[in-house]
Amino acid sequence: MKMAAVNILSQPWPPTTSLYASNSNINSFYILNNYNNNKSNANNSKLHSYRHSAVSSLNGPNPPCKLSPMPSQFSKSGSGCSWMQDNTMRHNNSASSDCGEGPLYSVFPTKPAAVSSVQDLFKFICSGPLIDKLGLTPEAVAESIDKWLSYGLHLCRLFQLNELYLNEPQKVRLYHYYIPVFFWCEDQISQHRSLYKDGDDIPPLVIGFSAPQGCGKTTLVFALGYLFKVTGRKSASISIDDFYLTAEGQAKLREENPGNSLLELRGNAGSHDLPFSVETLSALTKLSKEGMKMKLPRYDKSAYSGKGDRADPSTWPEVEGPLTAVLFEGWMLGFKPLPMEVVKAVDSQLETVNKNLEAYYDAWYKFIKAWIIIKIKDPSCVYQWRLQAEIAMREAGNPGMSDDEVKDFVSRYLPAYNAYLPTLYSEGPEGSDPKHLIVVEIDEGRNPILGN
Repeated sequence: MKMAAVNILSQPWPPTTSLYASNSNINSFYILNNYNNNKSNANNSKLHSYRHSAVSSLNGPNPPCKLSPMPSQFSKSGSGCSWMQDNTMRHNNSASSDCGEGPLYSVFPTKPAAVSSVQDLFKFICSGPLIDKLGLTPEAVAESIDKWLSYGLHLCRLFQLNELYLNEPQKVRLYHYYIPVFFWCEDQISQHRSLYKDGDDIPPLVIGFSAPQGCGKTTLVFALGYLFKVTGRKSASISIDDFYLTAEGQAKLREENPGNSLLELRGNAGSHDLPFSVETLSALTKLSKEGMKMKLPRYDKSAYSGKGDRADPSTWPEVEGPLTAVLFEGWMLGFKPLPMEVVKAVDSQLETVNKNLEAYYDAWYKFIKAWIIIKIKDPSCVYQWRLQAEIAMREAGNPGMSDDEVKDFVSRYLPAYNAYLPTLYSEGPEGSDPKHLIVVEIDEGRNPILGN
């Protein structure tokens, strides 16, 4: 599915302090000139010097904003963010700063980068597997290169990476994945808002993120939410996990389905509080005015030795309108009922799960107007990814499942993956519009690849 690149680049740009205000459009001018006149030139000294001066100017009179708190699951290696783990690429954490997550830009090198010019980065961006899928041409990337640089710099601050010395996995994750997807989200928001008249209360666009456990969807949503924040938009992030039954409700479900291991623990269709889902999503879509507030439910996976329970409402974060987007993610988001003989051929225990799925369109999918489907080739990757997340939780000092418990836990999800993923990938979620859906295929390292 392609979309017109002009939609991305011509939309209104939210007010924000420009990181490159003193050299507006210099990047795009030189890149376009270099691209059109000498495509073989791999480096441009003017661009190189510009990049250095732009970064150095960040120590000027407009200090960068503070970082948002990083989710605890990102704090240790093995958390699903292995692309971040090369400490030689990080800032000097001994530097003092007002930021809770790391130092400010004063710790950047004071000499020009020795690894890459803006022209090199431009070529790297154009080589990404999502560029063609999004309908972006090299000319379009060149014209918007200041935005790419600004977004990249913000994400480096968010993940405490040194923008001038990114390694290959870090560059891939930022410039081949997170930033292109953010452009797509911005375009979807622009299309959504164009349906309303001036003065209308515009509800936030609900974007659904469907991806198997452990493949990085939570980190992706976190990065997108931060980019919305720095570009002047308000967003809210929520997961299907936040709608799981309470521990008491889960116990009742287990009693009502004796011998069905797929419903013994949280996860499969039937283990969610659907009325609570409708109540929450309805309230979020009405958060369109300044001053309107609500608390977002959260689920505590560490409770009851990893079996989980709904978190105490006193700990729920508060979100304030007007919201531009709601980022709604989940491992089974978009799964739809299949003929009973199909699911029984995968696992006879799926019969009840399949029946339960019939209620999920009205509870979840009807709210979602744009979809991002993260596609994997082999569901067996889920076990290793999930194990990494649990190890990180334990290393962070939180209760988590043992390795054997993780294996048992994931085994309860694999039948659903095997049954429903093929249809999700080939047909999309129930009620979805192909014009508002993108499929991102990733490899075992959680990076996008050229898919079918």
